[in-house]
Amino acid sequence: MAVMRTVVFALLATASATAQAAPQLSATLSDHAVLQRGQAIPVWGTAAPREKITVSLGAATATATADKAGQWRVDLPAMPAGGPHVLSASSSSGQALANDVLIGDVWLCSGQSNMQYPVKRALNGEGEAQGGADPQLRLFQVSQQLAEVPQRTFEKVPSWQTASPESVGNFSAACYFMVRELRASQKVPIGAIDDTWGGTPIRAWMNEASVRSSGGAQYADLVALNRSNPNAAIKKFGEEWGAWWRAQTGDVAGSEPWNSRGSLTWAPMPSLAYWDEWGPEWVKYIGAIWAERVVTLTADEAKQPAMLSLSVVDDADQTFVNGIAVGGLNDPANARSYAVPAGVLKPGENRIVVYARNYWGPGGFKGPADQFALTFKDGSSKPLGDGWQYARVPDSIGGPPAAPWGSPSGVSTIYNAMVAPLGPTRLTGVAWYQGEADVGQPGYDKRLAAWTANWRNQFRDPKLPFFIVGLAGWGPVSAKPTESGWAALINEQRTAVQRDPRTALISAIDLGDRADIHPANKQEVGRRLALAAKSLVYGDAGGKLSPMPTGAAQNANTITVSFSKPLQSLSGAQALGFELCDAGPGTCRYADARVQGSNVVIKGDGRSVTRVRHAWSDFPIVNLYDTDMLPVPVFEVPIG
Repeated sequence: MAVMRTVVFALLATASATAQAAPQLSATLSDHAVLQRGQAIPVWGTAAPREKITVSLGAATATATADKAGQWRVDLPAMPAGGPHVLSASSSSGQALANDVLIGDVWLCSGQSNMQYPVKRALNGEGEAQGGADPQLRLFQVSQQLAEVPQRTFEKVPSWQTASPESVGNFSAACYFMVRELRASQKVPIGAIDDTWGGTPIRAWMNEASVRSSGGAQYADLVALNRSNPNAAIKKFGEEWGAWWRAQTGDVAGSEPWNSRGSLTWAPMPSLAYWDEWGPEWVKYIGAIWAERVVTLTADEAKQPAMLSLSVVDDADQTFVNGIAVGGLNDPANARSYAVPAGVLKPGENRIVVYARNYWGPGGFKGPADQFALTFKDGSSKPLGDGWQYARVPDSIGGPPAAPWGSPSGVSTIYNAMVAPLGPTRLTGVAWYQGEADVGQPGYDKRLAAWTANWRNQFRDPKLPFFIVGLAGWGPVSAKPTESGWAALINEQRTAVQRDPRTALISAIDLGDRADIHPANKQEVGRRLALAAKSLVYGDAGGKLSPMPTGAAQNANTITVSFSKPLQSLSGAQALGFELCDAGPGTCRYADARVQGSNVVIKGDGRSVTRVRHAWSDFPIVNLYDTDMLPVPVFEVPIG
């Protein structure tokens, strides 16, 4: 009997090994996939090392041999739009099939929350979803996931879905409305990839080398240090964070809140729960607090390393123990657990100080109180569920730098897990709606250029077109010229686009909501994306690009700004939002501007002028459009 059991187990083990060695197709090549027409079709996956794989799609076949790691790839010849087809990868160990595969156009839609924003939340969202059935439109939604190094496969594996009321409702609204429009005009199958994550900076969406080459070398260096010596990296970033705080506040070293209670007004924390529950004045508060807890330790406790647990902190934190940084993340979803190295704690009183900042929605500690503790190496712990004090951070102090690892704000953390596994997927184009998280950080134009180069390399297409949605207006209306980080970011989007002939800017400055960073009219965003795609990709006569400034020149007492298209000013003779500026801040003033064909002529005021701005505000009032009813974007141009 024992021998028989041994034989049975051996046969089962052999069968299991054979099953595991059978070829597998990449997740992007699942049932209902759409593959790009008119280009060589890459097919890839895994198999037993050194095994020969035969791939077929329609009448096309190709063979490959898996490498020693079990990776294989073939390129099938280009095919015209059509289907359905069966994609097969077979070997002596078995076969992998993808059924109902179509050939058509594949669009990748990516960015932060305004691209993530689902159809069901858009204007008439439920109705739009209910009318979403289309067997020739396929949707591929990548789940949110992170990795510290590039991955070949998704940890959370997505799959292609045929467009239906169920699949459309949670899909990116801007993306869906764009591809729905293109389905109607191009009459080919379309596959749309929703690869999005709210609140994320562009550095998270490109590889480490691109971050380094576009001005982020210091953060890439910190990531490299974190791989070899996490404690040293956390300490170094804490020092940089401290330098930011001192620059914002004028505090001298040693007097900062994590070193001294100083002149801040401290009060008992109402509860270890989101501050939205603290009272009416805290509901939807966008800002920051300092939180403090003093814990008394014995000599035996103090000599040990420990773990500090703080529950979820929404959105970002920077945490210090006895004035030393022990951790910090920009992550509203996951509980904080930070290592406190030996030597940081001391016998007697120890001061734990947490900077907590909210960017959207609820803010502060999530709780509950029993998640707060200091746990020592020997397994003992000190509960920290009471006794917390807080002090409110002045609203004039802006957002801090974010740690470049371990969160959706890290260097390459999203790229590694959500873009790299897409492999060499061939695309028609990329729609990108991101930038809110980069406001206030100069150099976005360089980061955008590095990102497009990185993705063109990733997807094996040096001419891959990109469609960049300019940020929609959000925030206060200005009654006089003002500085605006929001406007500066849009201007850098425009600058990057005008340097790259394979990109287009889709101006959405007129689609915003003063009180909501997520405006609901995603139908118009999608329509404008589709118009640009028709022009840049398809050469469609119905395609239209946003009007762009091409230069400014002074002649006597007038300044003429030239544009790429004829313009019109709506509801008045004047074009609103134009400013004449000299060098330096505080020199801009509103100006009388009027349309003349493809030019805007601005009357001088007798003062020195070196540059012209348009719509330079968080929420500008604009009335300057082209004759296709596309708005002129925010811009600043020098007078040549």
